[in-house]
Amino acid sequence: MKKREEFVKGKFYPSKKEEIEEMIEFFLRIESPKKIDCEILGGIVPHAGYEFSGPSAVHFFNTLKGKDIETVIIVNPSHTGYGGAISLDTNKIWGSPMGDLEIDLDFEKELDLSYSEDAHKYEHSGEVMLPFLKYFIESKFKIVPITMKIQSYKNAKYLAEKIYETAKKQGKKILVIASSDFSHYVKKELGYKLDQLAIDRIMELDSQGLEETVEEYNLSICGYGPIMTLLEYSKLVAGDPKVEILRRGNSGENYPMEEVVDYITFLVYK
Repeated sequence: MKKREEFVKGKFYPSKKEEIEEMIEFFLRIESPKKIDCEILGGIVPHAGYEFSGPSAVHFFNTLKGKDIETVIIVNPSHTGYGGAISLDTNKIWGSPMGDLEIDLDFEKELDLSYSEDAHKYEHSGEVMLPFLKYFIESKFKIVPITMKIQSYKNAKYLAEKIYETAKKQGKKILVIASSDFSHYVKKELGYKLDQLAIDRIMELDSQGLEETVEEYNLSICGYGPIMTLLEYSKLVAGDPKVEILRRGNSGENYPMEEVVDYITFLVYK
């Protein structure tokens, strides 16, 4: 079966299973994330190197313990510029030091979107989710990686409807991950203020408002398209879904730096 090999293994996360497990267990010890008993629709999760974003990301993934999930939809932005506006992958398996993961080919086919191997081959923002997923989800599950190059409200709404209709038709228990970091390389105080403008829209489930805010203030949130997709999908499923911030931090927590990248983890649930 055609397989996508790991692109950022040994760079964004360790190359060996045992080292990844040790790192995640370290995050669990220092963060003590709370267990949340609810029907989880998805989450907004950062995608930087684990030493920077892992302490934030672990708060979302810890909520997946004991959950019965069949398919994880990973919607990530494009950092490479390859592929179309919205791209599925051409591979059937994604490699991971934690164990390979199958693509849900039936779900992909029903989505009826364009395919691009290049859109995924050198893109890190979907790949970094896999070790966390393999560590925390106990049930057997598959993945559907989707790269968004054109992050518009129109595309997000279209994709959300496709995901919702496919899950409904196939009767699958799915989870949607919106892969995104927040403000990039700004002073910590400024980043906090800029992020809050977006957070206010996210907490109100206002995707159009989020797009307008990103454009008006030139926010450097790299995955606002995936975020809008998750919000629109959640409204289709739940009508009035709940959004909770699980952790808010930045890259300066690990190493002193004048300009930081912000990592904010959200849970979206019924």
